[in-house]
Amino acid sequence: MPDNFHYSLASGFLTGKYRSEGDLSKSLRGGGVKKYLNERGFNILKALDAVATEMDTTPTAVAVAWVIAQPGITAPIASATDISQLQQITSAVQLTLNIDQVTLLNDASKY
Repeated sequence: MPDNFHYSLASGFLTGKYRSEGDLSKSLRGGGVKKYLNERGFNILKALDAVATEMDTTPTAVAVAWVIAQPGITAPIASATDISQLQQITSAVQLTLNIDQVTLLNDASKY
């Protein structure tokens, strides 16, 4: 059964905005992001950065494209607080991640 995926950007963590505890004060959502500041979270950010650089785009766009690439997902759900964020989110529909990129991201996110 197809599904919609809420929190596609993990409350902003997958945008790369929060990379240390010092970054948590950047937004009201920062407190909810602290749980991602661990080895797994940093591995995911590293993989997102690598794919974003390879594709000349942002980690935000790659994160949403990664969700879209998952079997059974019909629509990622993400929120934006300004036009720039909205443009990054919507640009994901134009990205096609290759199998190596999806594997890199999936492997980085394993527990």
